[in-house]
Amino acid sequence: MALTDDDHPAGTDDEAQVSTEGLSPGRGRIALVTGATGYIGGRLVPELLAAGWRVRALARRPEALADRPWSDDIEVVRGDAGDLAGLRRAMDGVHVAYYLVHALGTGSRFESTDRRTAIVFGQAAREARIRRIVYLGGLYPEGEVLSRHLDSRKEVGEILLASGVPTTVLRAAVILGSGSASFEMLRYLTERLPVMITPRWVFNRIQPIAIRDVLRYLVGSATMPDDVHRSFDIGGPDVLTYKDMMVRYAAVAGLPKRIIVPVNVLTPNLSSHWVGVVTPVPNSIARPLVESLVHEVVCKEHDIAAYVPDPAEGLVGFDRAVGLALTRIGEADVATRWASASTVGAPSDPMPSDPDWAGGSLFVDERKSVVAASKASLWAVVEGIGGENGWYSWALAWQVRGVLDRVWGGPGLRRGRRSPFDLRVGDAVDWWRVEDVQDTRLLRLRAEMRLPGLAWLDLAVEEDEQGRTVFKQTAYFHPRGLLGQLYWWSVTPFHGVVFGGMQRNIARAAEEFERTGSPPRWQPSNPVRKVADAISGPADR
Repeated sequence: MALTDDDHPAGTDDEAQVSTEGLSPGRGRIALVTGATGYIGGRLVPELLAAGWRVRALARRPEALADRPWSDDIEVVRGDAGDLAGLRRAMDGVHVAYYLVHALGTGSRFESTDRRTAIVFGQAAREARIRRIVYLGGLYPEGEVLSRHLDSRKEVGEILLASGVPTTVLRAAVILGSGSASFEMLRYLTERLPVMITPRWVFNRIQPIAIRDVLRYLVGSATMPDDVHRSFDIGGPDVLTYKDMMVRYAAVAGLPKRIIVPVNVLTPNLSSHWVGVVTPVPNSIARPLVESLVHEVVCKEHDIAAYVPDPAEGLVGFDRAVGLALTRIGEADVATRWASASTVGAPSDPMPSDPDWAGGSLFVDERKSVVAASKASLWAVVEGIGGENGWYSWALAWQVRGVLDRVWGGPGLRRGRRSPFDLRVGDAVDWWRVEDVQDTRLLRLRAEMRLPGLAWLDLAVEEDEQGRTVFKQTAYFHPRGLLGQLYWWSVTPFHGVVFGGMQRNIARAAEEFERTGSPPRWQPSNPVRKVADAISGPADR
């Protein structure tokens, strides 16, 4: 079931398009956006531009923003939200600063990282005489012992409110939008499990909100009067239980009715492992999200409407938000995803392209082959690698390694891709991160699976002296200590099968593309998916 939105002209992003009715324009003032490479920040930037703001983005890796459609319209400053000196440079001349960063999924001590970053950000904003800080936090109940995730979000809001700078804290529960972690969790649980044994928290009430309304509140908060200094609850028009949301998601998606059986034995810890198995969301993110669902999160007030009026058509309801998100997914037009903000490699990590390798030992597996196809055909296959297209080699080996990575706390192979057709720097591709894209020439992927070292995979399209297309595939591994050395030598015997097969199959796919004009889809046998399909039936897909 696809929902349409006739309120906006053709060609706009119906899911995230923000109505400017009742909002004051930016009038050329500067808005600083932290977290612009993330899910919310990446969608907020174009909305601020449309509202007349000049946008400055703070990014640890500015190159991760280079391929965004709005990258030429903004100023990008290299820096970290927790670095005082860098923030001072970034905040020069800024009117409003958006705090959209958090350390969720980065480790067991994410609260201390969030606390330290918020304190530094508030200090820099005060020194720079920023007119307003805007922060998107979490909705939480008063008077309860909160989950670590919600408690940290609450603490960050309190720190920013105490910074001495007029601050708007927006508190939201589940955000409904293509690519958000909460939506992906709901989507995959509902689509993959026609019969669900669930914990009792599925009966807790939640007030979800559409991504469009979140963005509207974020843009509108920038021009609040100077004397507004407080938190606001924000939510959509529907108050539902998590069970209600799964049932209604199935109805909007055209799935058969789901059978949901709540039991008492599933603790948040067990539930997060279950979510990690069924959905692409890894345990490091699933656990704090699940722990937060133990609480009822319903708005206690709607005071935000006094400063950011509701649109004439009203706030977006649950069914419409799900329909718009599914339309974006179906059209392969997801602007940002939750995985965009999660990265393992640090900016200081060495690169395999460094002229003089400064990181010690570097193991290399290099393979080349001549391909009977144009460079454009070969590049089309290379750029479409991963996700639903797979990795063009021994499928079982990839699947087993992916399962082991999930068990060890890594992302596994379930993050997929933002788009099946194109890649940009910063995109997640299963357990890899796009580190460099040189159109029609090079795709460099940095490994984010659990490894005793650093790893990269370069897929290059070249031309030899005779004008023939050459596919060059290079795997790099920088081991950490003896364990890293042992790891490399233990997997080396399998390289001929995994990397060799990958080399041959990508070349064959490019040659087929050259003949047929349509890129083939590599669909390796997946016994797990076959079992799931047998259970759920074809109507579920």
